[in-house]
Amino acid sequence: TGITNYALKGKKVGAMIKGIFKGSTPSSTEGSNRRLLVYQHCIPLCESGDLQTEVAADIIGLLMLETHTLPGPSLAKLASLFVEAIKVGKMGSGKSLELFPTVLTALSACEALSYGKGELSGEEYKKQLINSLCSSRWDPRCVIHLTTMFRDVPLSLEELQFLVEKVLRMITKLDLQEIPPLVYQLLLLSAKGCKKQVLDGIISYFKEQDVRQEEESLDLEVQSIPQDQLRHVEGTAILHIVFAIRLDHDLGREFLKSFKQTSYGDLCPFSVALLLSVARIQRYEEQVFDLLKGAIVRSFKDEQLQLASKFLQDLLHGHCSVAQMILDTVKNSMFGWDHVTQGLVQLGFFLMDAFGPKPGPFGKTTEGSATIARTPTQQACKLGGQVLLQGFKMHEPIRGEILEQVLNRLVTKTASPVNHYLDLFADIVVSAPMILLESSSKVMETFDHLSYLPLATVQGLLKAVQPLLKVSMSLKDSLILVLRKAMFSSQLDGRKSAVTGFLLLLKNFKVLGSLASSQCSQAVSTSQIQVDVHSRYNSAANEAFCLEILSSLRRCLSQQADVRLIVYFVYVMSFCTVHCLLWLQNMRRTANPKDGDSDDDEEEEEEEGYQSELQTILESMTRRMIKSELEDFELDKSAEFSMGSSVGVKNSIYAVLVMGVYEILMEYNFIKANYSKSHFEELMELFNRYHKLSEILKEKSGKGRVPSHKTPRSLLSLGFISTLLTVLFRDSTQSREEALSVLRSSGEFLRYAVTVAVQKIQQLEETGNTDGPDGQNTDRTFRFLCDMTSVLMWRYTNIPSVVEDAGRKEKRSSLSLLCLEGLLKIFTTCQQRYPDKMAQLLSTMEDAEPDNGSATEMNFFYIRQFQRALFTQLSGGDEEFNGKEAQLLVSILSVLSRQLKPSSQQFVQMITWTVKICKETSFEDSAFSKGLLSLLFNLHVLYKSPVSLLLELCQDIHSQLGDIDQVHTQLHYTVFRAQLLVLSQVDRVLDEVDWLIARKKSQTASDKSGEATQTTGQQDPIEKAVTLQLGTLLTALNELVQTALLPGTCTITLLRELSRTYTILTTLVKYYIQVCSSQHGALPARFEKLVKLSGSHLTPQCYSFITYAQVHLSADDKKKKKRNEVNTAASAKLLRETKAIPNVVFGIEQYEKYLITLSKKSKVNLMQYMKLSTSRDFRINAASLDAAMQEQDDSQEVSSQDAEETHEPKQKKRKQ
Repeated sequence: TGITNYALKGKKVGAMIKGIFKGSTPSSTEGSNRRLLVYQHCIPLCESGDLQTEVAADIIGLLMLETHTLPGPSLAKLASLFVEAIKVGKMGSGKSLELFPTVLTALSACEALSYGKGELSGEEYKKQLINSLCSSRWDPRCVIHLTTMFRDVPLSLEELQFLVEKVLRMITKLDLQEIPPLVYQLLLLSAKGCKKQVLDGIISYFKEQDVRQEEESLDLEVQSIPQDQLRHVEGTAILHIVFAIRLDHDLGREFLKSFKQTSYGDLCPFSVALLLSVARIQRYEEQVFDLLKGAIVRSFKDEQLQLASKFLQDLLHGHCSVAQMILDTVKNSMFGWDHVTQGLVQLGFFLMDAFGPKPGPFGKTTEGSATIARTPTQQACKLGGQVLLQGFKMHEPIRGEILEQVLNRLVTKTASPVNHYLDLFADIVVSAPMILLESSSKVMETFDHLSYLPLATVQGLLKAVQPLLKVSMSLKDSLILVLRKAMFSSQLDGRKSAVTGFLLLLKNFKVLGSLASSQCSQAVSTSQIQVDVHSRYNSAANEAFCLEILSSLRRCLSQQADVRLIVYFVYVMSFCTVHCLLWLQNMRRTANPKDGDSDDDEEEEEEEGYQSELQTILESMTRRMIKSELEDFELDKSAEFSMGSSVGVKNSIYAVLVMGVYEILMEYNFIKANYSKSHFEELMELFNRYHKLSEILKEKSGKGRVPSHKTPRSLLSLGFISTLLTVLFRDSTQSREEALSVLRSSGEFLRYAVTVAVQKIQQLEETGNTDGPDGQNTDRTFRFLCDMTSVLMWRYTNIPSVVEDAGRKEKRSSLSLLCLEGLLKIFTTCQQRYPDKMAQLLSTMEDAEPDNGSATEMNFFYIRQFQRALFTQLSGGDEEFNGKEAQLLVSILSVLSRQLKPSSQQFVQMITWTVKICKETSFEDSAFSKGLLSLLFNLHVLYKSPVSLLLELCQDIHSQLGDIDQVHTQLHYTVFRAQLLVLSQVDRVLDEVDWLIARKKSQTASDKSGEATQTTGQQDPIEKAVTLQLGTLLTALNELVQTALLPGTCTITLLRELSRTYTILTTLVKYYIQVCSSQHGALPARFEKLVKLSGSHLTPQCYSFITYAQVHLSADDKKKKKRNEVNTAASAKLLRETKAIPNVVFGIEQYEKYLITLSKKSKVNLMQYMKLSTSRDFRINAASLDAAMQEQDDSQEVSSQDAEETHEPKQKKRKQ
């Protein structure tokens, strides 16, 4: 009572306790009991919360000093008091827990203590207490205090593990705000050991919280945990972990090691954020980014593999996307995760640098910027751009760094493509133009380097920066100064860059009034900037600005041809004379003359003057071009046009220029004609001259040493071609009939129109735009595509190619074939450039059967039309069969079938039809057969596993070619093509099986607890699927190795596939060795059957096939040697071919070697199914003898040759 009173009043309670201790000697029983009573009284008193903090601390400090004087039984009672208090939840404040470690330490020093009926040592007693404590229920309020307390308790590894498990189980019962201090204490505790366990527990807790948060966010009800609160707690926990790793490098090593050992599926947004924070520590930076890079690429590859295979989709549900985790981390980082943002910036640039487009031959880029990311590397590069773009939008502190690094790379990476950085910069400009103006000085610095950059980079940069030039006069002035300076650069590329820059400025700025020049073909949309910034400057100022640019461009006309060409090309694209005239005419029609004043009248007169002058020039040119002869242009029928000589090159350039003029005049005359017969006759005159020159060019250009004639790019606009095709084939207006008959009567003109259409579509597919007005406008371009699709489809379906015999006699593609080629290119282009608009494209085609049907039904309607066309081809017999048309139809069906959902009824019908056609078709056209089989495989793999189909095909090939011991004379070319396709499909199946085995191996390695053990009679679904796939595949290969294949490519490819099959069988055996070592489970019966199948059926046949292949390859080589005695290429090929045989032998031997190991591990005799072949030893010994006789070498050479059977084939090389 005295202690309590003194303590409550805050008086010198310490002196009182000291007095009691002084008067109670530890050696006497009474003294020790009195001391114990003081402890028993003071501990609950400190926990009561009634005392001041300083007083409680003083009391605990005094008690700690005297603990070692207490006898063993007193210490045991005191320890039990603590344990009981913790069990019942009386240790809420945790102030007295500081004393508990001292009690336990003193207790463990005791020699013997009575426990129950026997005795225990102090250490054992302490262990029992800790075990009892960790087994009991803890009050959530005291978890942090207990974790803190255990830091000072000496613990064995087993005790520590038990304790950590207990704390991690309790973590879910704590309030969110208590998590960071607990994480901190756990990390301090991990200094004793169990580092991996602590880190895994913390990460899995936050992973669960994220999943819960995501599920709750989909609910409309109130969330149990506010998102911002969870993110702030995660951010604090990350800071604690990174701080701990900085101090304890063992913890850092353990952290990275745990990620390296597990698959990327164990990652989550929290662990990604943690990794990025750890990357700020220099010693871990490289390891972290390599780890993330590997996880990202593996994730994309696995996703691609799963999407392309129905077999894998059925086996594994869902896919863990690392890319999505990283994007989630970016989104989460907006909640004050400043320590993560730097890592995100580094990761973004790391991905873009590592996976960006690489320079092709001669430094040219191989990937266009407008293409959709398809390969894993392209997707990884795109992900890097997304991370940086989102980071730029969300975090102000890193904007400057992102912008600076992007611009630095544009300037410094002149040797490699920078399309991906240009795209990122353009996205940044579009998403935040006003924010970017704050860093306009950095953009101005980049302008200073324009004259030294590649032309493509300059174009991309200036296009991207257009929206900024519209809101910042200082930026625009800075650019003009740089361009003026570059105009007089000593480097040709610098002058070309200046011209490009001036033309872009001219094209994208308003000149007069409120209409922009060539707005329809503007490449960069500036819809984000809502204010018309040019309202501040009058039209005269804008006009003066444009005149200044034009005066600079005028100087270019006296420069080199390359510089002039840029001016001409852009002029044709943006300021086409013909289209200017049309624009003026439309403006005149729509304007109301009554509302104008005298100034407007003057302007109109001026416009009319321009219009009439331009029309006069074009009409005069038309008349003169019709009258002129080739000699007027220094061209002649007998002139040389070969690209191998300078004269030929000059003549070719002249010819292309003249043809371009003819084309422009044709377009002008068609537009001006208004369906007048006389004007169309003039147009045909122009075309006849164009065609004559085109034929001469085509005929003569191939006569030189370099016969590389390429059709010159047409200058007709896509819009005109679209209109022309429509009027030629679909216009049935009575009043236009007579005029159009002039055009329709010329077969060559019809061919020309369709050929140009195909050329334009191909240009669109390759580059994403076309020449001429509207070529950059994606919406109008797509509209033209829709119009052309409708016309070409009508033309192909209404006039069959069989009718057009003329085209076939001339050995040229008929008009129907050209239409079909155009349709194929349109469908391919739409799928690549407008993937979301395929249904819209098909819906514009007329005569569609389903009025309001779904996109799938509409797609299938057109598939059926092309199926009918192909069936007509196939049922006509060999004489009427057109291989080229059949190939195009198969290609179109292949493209359209990609739009069908594999789960739909239409997809099943498509497969059924393709199987039927494959079974009933027997044409010898190898390209068509290859296309049809490819279509069958591509469809089948999305429906179910193709192994059963492969088995059927292998049986067909075997029955058609016969056994290896028969004599054969006839060569089946179609079967040869089918064989290669079947083997490529075998390779694809082996890829899937190999991937599944690797996945199972990594799972087994991570499941150390043995949870993966199966119950008797049940096999893991993945193991079962792998065994069944390999079983069917072995049966199919068994058919092929008995088949008399053609020597050469087919034989070599089969040998390679056999070698790979045995390698994968070995991998599967190694997996079961791993399983037997860790789990001691029985081998599945299916696996034993697989081993039996490989040993008793495939391996003996393999040795027979090896002998057959050896004989035929050597015979084939002798023929080659007779043809050419000194042919090094043939001997090199023979060396490659013969290398495949020892690889197969080595693969079989490795397989058998590991089977012996597995037999010992599993106690099952698997070698009973293996039959050792004598042919193998005989063949190798014969080779050794042959080598000895040829080289007349000593016995040492012979013995080394005998020993090679047990070595890898790579060592099996002998100098001739």
